[in-house]
Amino acid sequence: MPKQSAGILLYRNKANRLEVFLVHPGGPFFKNKDAGAWSIPKGEFLDDEDALIAAKREFLEETGQAITGDNFIRLKPVQLKSGKIVHAWAIEGDIDHEVITSNLFEMEWPPKSGKLQSFVEVDRAGWFSVEEAKVKLNGAQVGFVEELKTIK
Repeated sequence: MPKQSAGILLYRNKANRLEVFLVHPGGPFFKNKDAGAWSIPKGEFLDDEDALIAAKREFLEETGQAITGDNFIRLKPVQLKSGKIVHAWAIEGDIDHEVITSNLFEMEWPPKSGKLQSFVEVDRAGWFSVEEAKVKLNGAQVGFVEELKTIK
């Protein structure tokens, strides 16, 4: 069975324009990448775990801000090039993208150095119009924004 992730597509209407909240992955591989590198806040979950609960947990871990509410809209899952399936829910809300705090991960860096370094999982976040989001997002996740656009 392929790995699975769950995430939240937070959206808002600002000046009659639909905007979505995206995060940029931290660490050395994405440091100088922009177009196609951004994502919805998401993370892996186990088969026996409730995907929406996992999506809320991952949003909190990647932004430092909790998402609550009763109006989560389940979006169609997408499959990444790696084969991973991403489940997502959209919900209207508004958070300050300037004050995110992300959890850390460790990896060997530089490669083959034997040294472990810690990096933030998310190094920045932002609000983007639908058109901007289509450029910023990992290609497979554009479907979430397209679907949201049809229902909002």
